[in-house]
Amino acid sequence: MEDLVKAIAEKAGITEDQAKQALNTVIEYAKEKVPPAFQGMVDGLLKGEKPGLGGMLGGMFGK
Repeated sequence: MEDLVKAIAEKAGITEDQAKQALNTVIEYAKEKVPPAFQGMVDGLLKGEKPGLGGMLGGMFGK
């Protein structure tokens, strides 16, 4: 996720702290918009995990 923070900071012309704050705002917004069963997938994608059936089922069952 640090690569994304650096890219945002560079492209937007802001500090990395500001970019991190902006990214966290977007992440929280996205989590609010998806069903609870898929919120874990948002976290997984940001960690670089590829979504799959296992991730969807884990999200659905709170794992």
